[in-house]
Amino acid sequence: MATDDPTTLTTDPSDRTRRLAFAAGALYIVTFVTSIPVLGMYDQALSNADFVLGAGSDVPVRLGGLLEVICGLAGIATAVVLYPVTRRVSRTAAVGFVGSRVLEASMIFVGVLSVLSIVTLRQDAAGADPASLTTAWHSLVAIKDWTFLLGPGYMPAVNALCLATVMYKARLVPRLIPTVGLVGAPLLVISSTVTLFGGWEQVSTPAMAFGLPIAAWEFTLGMWMMLKGFSHSPAAATAPEPTPALAVA
Repeated sequence: MATDDPTTLTTDPSDRTRRLAFAAGALYIVTFVTSIPVLGMYDQALSNADFVLGAGSDVPVRLGGLLEVICGLAGIATAVVLYPVTRRVSRTAAVGFVGSRVLEASMIFVGVLSVLSIVTLRQDAAGADPASLTTAWHSLVAIKDWTFLLGPGYMPAVNALCLATVMYKARLVPRLIPTVGLVGAPLLVISSTVTLFGGWEQVSTPAMAFGLPIAAWEFTLGMWMMLKGFSHSPAAATAPEPTPALAVA
């Protein structure tokens, strides 16, 4: 007897993989769209101490916080969506990618909390001591700066080492794309370490030059997965499925 139970229907694995590639690519593009305008939205809150005393508008800052939350969640989603594919090539790299994305998002969220806390101080500025508010503002800006370095500064290099290794090994995309990521990862670590020790600002011409390969890797990978999907990969196709104890439902 025929049944309409959707659980009995089968799906072509290639169709499912194509959908996963498209979803992951779209999520990568979301991280770009939501992260690029944020620095401008935060500028008045992070560069002008008078903001906490009531100068300017806090609407762009609130919107920037929302965009960063979306960016962090989209980043985690890229690793979760790709996990069924990447785990067939290297479970260690697949789990590492999920973990690094979660850690990156955690740093982003802490930064958002610090910026939104500045907005709260601004709302309570009436009757408060301006010197105390300015001191609190400096502290929150410092937290934001360090989370920006430890999150979007270092973690994309870890992401690239995990994911680009899988993509290169399995030939899921043209090898030139993950090669850019593998080259860009140490460059980003070097740049972030120079920033850590005061060599240059994280938002500066040298830092942007060192960070360009990682940005190119992520954007190109996202667009390729959206438009082309994954190449047929003998390495991924012949890899055994993880045992139940290792698999994630």
